[in-house]
Amino acid sequence: MSLNVAQGSRFARILSVGSAIPSRVVDNEEMCTYIESSDEWIQQRTGIAERRWIGEGEDLESLSLAAARIAIERAGIEASSIDTVILSTVSHFDQTPGLAPKLAAKLGATDAAAYDISAACAGFCYGIGQADALIRAGAATNVLVIGAETLSEMINLEDRSTAFLFADGAGAVVVGPSETNGISPVVWGSDGDQFEAIAQAEPWPDAVASGNKGVLTMQGQAVFRWATGFIADAAKRTLDAAGVTVDQLDAFIPHQANDRITNAMLRSLKLPEKVVVARTIKNFGNNSAASIPLAMDALLASGEAKSGDTALIIGFGAGLVYAGQVITLP
Repeated sequence: MSLNVAQGSRFARILSVGSAIPSRVVDNEEMCTYIESSDEWIQQRTGIAERRWIGEGEDLESLSLAAARIAIERAGIEASSIDTVILSTVSHFDQTPGLAPKLAAKLGATDAAAYDISAACAGFCYGIGQADALIRAGAATNVLVIGAETLSEMINLEDRSTAFLFADGAGAVVVGPSETNGISPVVWGSDGDQFEAIAQAEPWPDAVASGNKGVLTMQGQAVFRWATGFIADAAKRTLDAAGVTVDQLDAFIPHQANDRITNAMLRSLKLPEKVVVARTIKNFGNNSAASIPLAMDALLASGEAKSGDTALIIGFGAGLVYAGQVITLP
């Protein structure tokens, strides 16, 4: 017996992007009321001047829905045309069910396949890799990929090494079929030997029992060495996989982890000055899975990048995991 084979689109591309940021602005002056530090030190070490945290009436669900609705509207399709929803987050606190099915229902993506993934700051690029493969394999037509975090609910405000870094936000894209290729092969992987470099101090059952959600920990120097060495090399491999040289790039949109990491990657890649570099960490902080789509939307909204530009995106974080692609901007 011969089974049928699904036939998908030859190519896929990102059709649109949308983002949502919380209303509460937490500048470094306020942050220094929680930890012993200074605005100068924080900006010199990370590039962060302020970050966004959720306020009254805002949560992971509301941010995700807001970003997704903008992306769907900009894609010019009905929500019912979305047949797959992928949500990347580490800050949905219920192990089951995932948040993606609820989002699909509220958006009107009737009967869409929907699931959450946990790949931390690389999660958006993981989602793009899956969306591209699903469309080309014939398993999906229009895929909504959301990266959303409310990390302010996980930070320990007494931890001087991490409290000022993490923030909240959501970004979403619609990925659909295309007559020309708009997403390069994903370059991804993991280094589980450094599993504890970014982690929870205790599992959720224990944290909930103790009333302590501030469980996010990070070995900063280990992560910095890994990101400035191994991830810089992974970015080069991503360009090679795409068949693109640095001279052909219009934009570089790395995960917004730390400006010093971004600067080290720029030196390693030897990017020409004409390449626009995302720097949303200054005002948004580190939004984990949301940082790349947030930065993408910001570059397009400001006019620094434009539709059709070629961009390198790469995410890296807890696991330790990484993923990157070269994409055509929507």
